[in-house]
Amino acid sequence: MSIITTMEKTVIIGSRNPVKVQCVKNAFEKVFPGEVFSFEGVDAASNVTDQPMTDEETYRGAFNRATNAKTGRPDGQYWVGIEGGISDTNGLMEAFAWMVILSPDHSSRARTATFLLPGKVAQLVRQGVELGVADDQVFGRSNSKQKDGAVGLLTHGQIDRTQYYAHAMTLALVPFINNELFR
Repeated sequence: MSIITTMEKTVIIGSRNPVKVQCVKNAFEKVFPGEVFSFEGVDAASNVTDQPMTDEETYRGAFNRATNAKTGRPDGQYWVGIEGGISDTNGLMEAFAWMVILSPDHSSRARTATFLLPGKVAQLVRQGVELGVADDQVFGRSNSKQKDGAVGLLTHGQIDRTQYYAHAMTLALVPFINNELFR
């Protein structure tokens, strides 16, 4: 009788936010069903403002989190950065997030879909309030960014923040599951 052992791979997530850790876990386990992973959230600076206000700044925050996670924990096999951001264009404020995945062989990225923020939330964000705090104030919640987030509040629970991020995380894994196409 032969015993097949699968080597556990470590995924280091540049955040301790349970939503971010869970979305990474969900995506990796779905995309790599036969592999064994351990997932660890670590403190990793984004080196951008607390509330990124452009697509470029948001991407840079995700990239920096992945890079800083790798610097702090070089023993991993994957390093992930996630950063939520805002785009304020023509009087409409949209929310979205960037995902960045690094490995010794590949790097990849993907962005979530965008959704509009209501006027009361947008007004607070324009005044310098972080989106999660603005959501808590407008919706009478506390710590919503570590729960369902703005997307969960605005969709009445139809899409929570973990699900919202997991789809983009799955898309960021495309080069990792299509090695022959991304060499």
